[in-house]
Amino acid sequence: MSRSNGVTVAAFDVDGTLTTRDCVVPFLWRLGRRPAVAAQLVRRTPDIVAGGLRCDRDRLRAAATAAVFAHLPWELVEREAGMFARLVVGARLRPDTAARLRWHAGEGHRVVLVSASYEVYLRHIAAALGADGVLATRLDVDLDGRCTGRLDGANCRGVEKVRRLTTWLDRAGLERSAVTLWAYGDSAGDRELLAAADHPVWAGEPLASVAPTA
Repeated sequence: MSRSNGVTVAAFDVDGTLTTRDCVVPFLWRLGRRPAVAAQLVRRTPDIVAGGLRCDRDRLRAAATAAVFAHLPWELVEREAGMFARLVVGARLRPDTAARLRWHAGEGHRVVLVSASYEVYLRHIAAALGADGVLATRLDVDLDGRCTGRLDGANCRGVEKVRRLTTWLDRAGLERSAVTLWAYGDSAGDRELLAAADHPVWAGEPLASVAPTA
């Protein structure tokens, strides 16, 4: 399955691919149930409406992140992320794709999560699943240990997923030409990642087997 003298990497999207539902909105809701957030959302309504009308997920993510996370202590966000991740692993994983991920890991393949979800909770999910890396949307934190309400880098979707994965491979000392890449995704934001893979797997439907047949 792997190229001669190479390695195999399996890149998994998360929301809808590894999980049965979106993770971003529930995590935002978990941290956003406070009066200050409502005021921030009202103030940022023009950005949210404009992003929705244009189907601009990046603008929507930036506005929601600013409203919910601005000034929150990073320690609080980390604590909530750990509890949220345990909930996801315990009750919201897709059995078929989680089994496929574990199959890849069992074969000695390098497994990486590549997702527009927030990195802060995906790190915990990755550790629970035995994944080797997480490439996801990061929150910016200031020198006082508080979230600024901004993203640290780009929203990790579309072409950004490919860029992040390429950087991850480079830092791991892996040449793309020597890597057999499997990629799993279920949405438009995964198209570029799937197109870059040697073995793209559309996970919009249940997988037929634990081990891939290709």
